[in-house]
Amino acid sequence: MAGTIDGGKKAAAKNKAKYGSDFYAKIGAKGGQKGTTGGFFANRELARAAGAKGGRISRRTKKSA
Repeated sequence: MAGTIDGGKKAAAKNKAKYGSDFYAKIGAKGGQKGTTGGFFANRELARAAGAKGGRISRRTKKSA
């Protein structure tokens, strides 16, 4: 049953039984802590400029007053 939804559920159940109910939370946290690039937080001015640019080209329709 490799690659099926039922197989995935069985694998998840086995991982949780074998390694604890917080297995997926732990491996997700490891991935988050391992990153070194810092993302936008490393360059606040770049993040500000990108947010302003995104705000100017909003795809939402303009509401008439």
